[in-house]
Amino acid sequence: MRVIARMNVGGPALQVSALMRGLDGELFDHRLYAGYVGPDEADYVDQRAPDVQVHRVPTLGRAVRPADDLRALAALTAAMRRFRPHIVHTHTAKAGTLGRGAAVLARVPARVHTFHGHLLHGYFSPAKTRLVVQAERGLAAVTDRLVAVGCGVRDDLLAAGIGRPGQYAVVPPGTTPAAPPGRSEARRRLGLPQDSPVVAYVGRVTRIKRPDRFLAVVREVHRTVPEARFLVCGDGDLRGDLEAAADPRGRVRLLGWRADVETVYAAADLVLLTSDNEGMPVSLIEAGLAGVPAVATNVGSVAEVVRDGRTGLLAPPDAGELARHTLALLGDDPLRNRMGRQARAWTEQRFGAERLVKDTADLYASIAVRHGWWSGA
Repeated sequence: MRVIARMNVGGPALQVSALMRGLDGELFDHRLYAGYVGPDEADYVDQRAPDVQVHRVPTLGRAVRPADDLRALAALTAAMRRFRPHIVHTHTAKAGTLGRGAAVLARVPARVHTFHGHLLHGYFSPAKTRLVVQAERGLAAVTDRLVAVGCGVRDDLLAAGIGRPGQYAVVPPGTTPAAPPGRSEARRRLGLPQDSPVVAYVGRVTRIKRPDRFLAVVREVHRTVPEARFLVCGDGDLRGDLEAAADPRGRVRLLGWRADVETVYAAADLVLLTSDNEGMPVSLIEAGLAGVPAVATNVGSVAEVVRDGRTGLLAPPDAGELARHTLALLGDDPLRNRMGRQARAWTEQRFGAERLVKDTADLYASIAVRHGWWSGA
């Protein structure tokens, strides 16, 4: 039984969908339970995975509301008692708390949780962060296996005292991208000039992603390359900040959520990520698979996707350095094209959907063998 707080467009929903589609139905009888997305979010199931069946738990959304959370806990516990899963696998922080709590109450034999990132930096005050750490330490004690999307994420969690090294498995994301249109066609669809430099941001527009830093990069780049176009593919609670700063000449375009994100990558010369904290951003994986280099902050497990100096350029969370990297790639076609080719080769090798499914199936099989449900032969 797989539990996630909501299937909003982003890395966790993409990975969950790949697992629901890819795991062998003759070996695994699995169900997905999730809440609903928020008003400023797009539903991944509606946009990209209508074939994935979801059992909805209305009170399992993103917001923390004690009464609703207790109802969600009760609903999940009841669902587990009916379904009687051998393994409960939770994704994202809130579902990790309620799902593992319900698994303990329902006496599910094995519990697995995936950290698609973590809440240790950039989300809460120091006092709240300490509470988060204490809660995750307690939950780790009742979890069989902890999955991290990258080594950097795992190491941060271990440094915070969450879990033991032997509990962790590192399972990077995996995806199979849709076939993109050609560059000229992509730009035609998006109403972009054929000869202007184009930089894309793909993801939520929220505080941890630092849209203010993105706008600072835009301003700095436009001083040198005024014809550059910046695309924002996504939405969030800070969309208004971007709208207020939008360029009346159309040099910054807010696209909202798009089901055809492959069109955005096909139109772009590079992708830009300005976050304070990340797990392993699927947007950078998708960009790499499309042959587009990245300029990104070196946070979380970003460096495990973007190989600095080979498939893109990394920087500390500093707008000036991100702008300099962006200008360097926009001004050097051979370098940018070479990095794009290397990005495609690297991401195809490491971040395919088949590899994600195999790694997860192997993890479940190891649990089944240890509990005696399957033979080790």
